[in-house]
Amino acid sequence: MKLYATKTTQIGSLTIGVEDGKVTDLMFGSNPTGSRKSDAQADPLLMAVFSQLNDYFEGKRRTFDLPLAPEGTPFQRSVWKALQTIPYGETRSYRDIAIQVGNPKAARAVGGANHHNPIAIIIPCHRVIAADGSLGGFGGGLPIKEFLLDLERKNA
Repeated sequence: MKLYATKTTQIGSLTIGVEDGKVTDLMFGSNPTGSRKSDAQADPLLMAVFSQLNDYFEGKRRTFDLPLAPEGTPFQRSVWKALQTIPYGETRSYRDIAIQVGNPKAARAVGGANHHNPIAIIIPCHRVIAADGSLGGFGGGLPIKEFLLDLERKNA
């Protein structure tokens, strides 16, 4: 059974979902309706996620060391794996990621996979931008994407 806990951060509320010892969700906003809510202190993995996020927001952490289990199609999972190779403080274009996953014409599909990334920030979809250098989209909203990119540039 999935457990969820919500924490207020510099970018608003973040809700973390864990199941079977793995992180399954990091969402912007509060606890999903109908889910089992937990106190983060009641679950060691939830505590670890929030601790690592705190370190990230303080500029002390560049990578996350957490067991992840994002649910998605094989293509989506390949994109999410590629996103995790983008170094802290750097960006890649949707086309760059499409090439990396072996489908150079799939830039739009990469954008779709980014949009459906269930573990935002930890799987850094915010590091993907348009080929012309514009930000593109972001599920948490462009101000949050700008905040995350600025945070990383400042601490890189």
